[in-house]
Amino acid sequence: MPKRIKTISQSLILRLILLVGLVLLISISTWAYFNIKYQKQDTLEKIVLEVDRLGNTIKLGTHYAMMLNSREDINETIKNIGRQEGIENIRIFNKQGQIKFSNIPEEVDRVTNIKADACDICHRTDPPLEEVDIAKRTRIFDSPSSYRLLGVISPIYNEPSCATDACHVHPSGKKVLGALDVVVSLAATDKEISSYESWIIVLAIFSFLGTSAIIGSFLWMFVNRPIKKLITCTRLIGQGKYDQRIETGCEGEIGQLAHAISHMGMKISEKQEELNKQRHEYQELFEQVPCYITVQDTNLRLLRYNREFTRHFAPNPGDYCFEVYKGRSEPCEICPVMMTFADGEPHSSEEMGFTKDGSVSHWIVWTSPVRDYSGEITAVMEVSLDVTQMKRLEEEIRRSEQKYRDIFNNIPNPLFVLDSKSLTILDCNDVVKAVYGFDKEEMLKHSFLQLFEESERQNYALDVRSSDTLNHVRQLTKDGRLIYVNIRISPSEYLGRDALLVTTSDVTKRLLAEQQLIQASKMATLGEMATGIAHELNQPLSVIKTASNFLIKKVVKGEPIRDAILRTMAEEIDSHVDRASKIINHLREFGRKSEVKKEAVYVNEALQKALDIFSQQLKLREIEVVKQLTADLPPVLANSNRLEQVFVNLLINARDAIEEKIEKSVSKDVVKKIYLTTTARNGVVTISVKDTGLGIPQSVLDKIFEPFFTTKRVGKGTGLGLSISYGIVQDYEGTIRVETAENEGSEFIVQFPVAGTS
Repeated sequence: MPKRIKTISQSLILRLILLVGLVLLISISTWAYFNIKYQKQDTLEKIVLEVDRLGNTIKLGTHYAMMLNSREDINETIKNIGRQEGIENIRIFNKQGQIKFSNIPEEVDRVTNIKADACDICHRTDPPLEEVDIAKRTRIFDSPSSYRLLGVISPIYNEPSCATDACHVHPSGKKVLGALDVVVSLAATDKEISSYESWIIVLAIFSFLGTSAIIGSFLWMFVNRPIKKLITCTRLIGQGKYDQRIETGCEGEIGQLAHAISHMGMKISEKQEELNKQRHEYQELFEQVPCYITVQDTNLRLLRYNREFTRHFAPNPGDYCFEVYKGRSEPCEICPVMMTFADGEPHSSEEMGFTKDGSVSHWIVWTSPVRDYSGEITAVMEVSLDVTQMKRLEEEIRRSEQKYRDIFNNIPNPLFVLDSKSLTILDCNDVVKAVYGFDKEEMLKHSFLQLFEESERQNYALDVRSSDTLNHVRQLTKDGRLIYVNIRISPSEYLGRDALLVTTSDVTKRLLAEQQLIQASKMATLGEMATGIAHELNQPLSVIKTASNFLIKKVVKGEPIRDAILRTMAEEIDSHVDRASKIINHLREFGRKSEVKKEAVYVNEALQKALDIFSQQLKLREIEVVKQLTADLPPVLANSNRLEQVFVNLLINARDAIEEKIEKSVSKDVVKKIYLTTTARNGVVTISVKDTGLGIPQSVLDKIFEPFFTTKRVGKGTGLGLSISYGIVQDYEGTIRVETAENEGSEFIVQFPVAGTS
């Protein structure tokens, strides 16, 4: 019951009704009070005016009798007027306070106290007041019968007629002769006012009750009931039933509030679902994260831990972390958890312990404080990442680095590690000293370009950065000796920076041997071409011999020689001497040793020089040369003398293939032609040497570029021509291939990159 009373007393509707009722009560009470007050005042003012008017009427009615000094008439008039209902007393006082006339005969000639209530109005001052407003002349007092009386006293002023009349003369200096006192009963008025007050109070009570009932009903229907529904709905929402829809029947603020609460329930449902999802996700993250997570209290006891920690160790809630992790009986000397408890800051460390199977485990620890709402540290979360495998890998890497360091130092070729931008030598192996003569300490922190000739360093700086292979590069040793090396370059990384791994191979001896072999091949070629060369020289010598014989005969006979004939013979001798000199110079140039150094070469010129040496050979064998040389070919990086040897070797092979076909052919109608073609396309210069010879059998096609391999009969070829040609073409980053068909001929195709594009 007290709970019910408390609930009712705390009811919003009751409070609203009481509040509204109190406001109404105060308002209506105030209205009733001022209304009654106004009515009393208004009624009293009207009565005062009526009484004053009655007094004036009495004065006017007795005026004539007073002028005649007819006391009987005055008494009779006052008595008659005094008989009216409500008039209690009519009295006329003289200046001395004596009652001269009264409707009550017993009062006549009675002398009253001049300071009495009726007279005190004027006589409270000396001299007495002659004029007083009506409010001051009015008095209310109680009758012996306990009802109220209203008295209005009016002064009777001296008139000129009174001062001059012969019957009773008043001095003209007297202004006030006496006073008229009219007393009326207020019993009827008080009764009427009391009735009015009762009616007003009843009206106020009914207004209060009626208005309160209407407001209470309205509040009950349109406020209390919807609020109860809202309370019920919010309680259901508080219980987790968020899909509530409130039907209040109201469209105003209550309806908006109901809609807001329904919307709030829906939003709370969404947020709760999201929170549950996040809680599930965080729980899953806590459990599934692939590292050890524990939450420890100030005594280093385990409060919570995740699945990974349970899988590797054997924890129980309340165990000490140092027991579970390391099997210790006391805390670690340096404990990051205790450090976090001490200063509230995260800490980290690297630890070693034992898993539940007894194996050694390494992990890195990070700690973070867990605070309550007041900011106090209540626990510390410790996250440990297992780095056991990393430790093992580090050890393996250390051993592997040592192994590869041993390999690095024992590679039989010089090996350099260069900074990819500055080409500074960051590291090198011990073989560098054997090849270059420099100690390792002399090489480190110096540029790799110091090993090149000074004039070539700028060019090779770009090549080293952009190429992966550099062949037949000239370098200098510590003692200034020139060596030839092949350089292999590959991008790498060294101590966290981009680097180039450079290997050099000393090919000086091999190049010398190749040069000797190439020179021997040249000599063999010159020997083979001796007949053609002799015929080529014999022609200009024959012309010179004929001209000299003619001149001797003319001189012996003493015959004159005409100037025109002499000039013609001199010019012929001069031109054929130049021709013979050119042939000899060309042979001498071809026969000298070639330089390994690259230069810009125009292949048409090299091909034409080769043809000049060999053209007489072909003419003697009636072999036609068809040239389709593209003009304005771009240059290639090579050596003109060595390219000329390649073309001579290809021409010799073409000649021999045609002759071999003639020997084996029954028919004498064998086509004897060699086609020379040069083109340039897409940064590549192509040279084609095609013959109409016997062709190369498919069975030996893959061996033709091998040293000492030949399809010619014994004593006819050395087997070095194509092998040497293949090596020369490879040295200049070119390619050589053959397309052949048996009994139709072969086509050798040589390609070089245009200078500046490789």
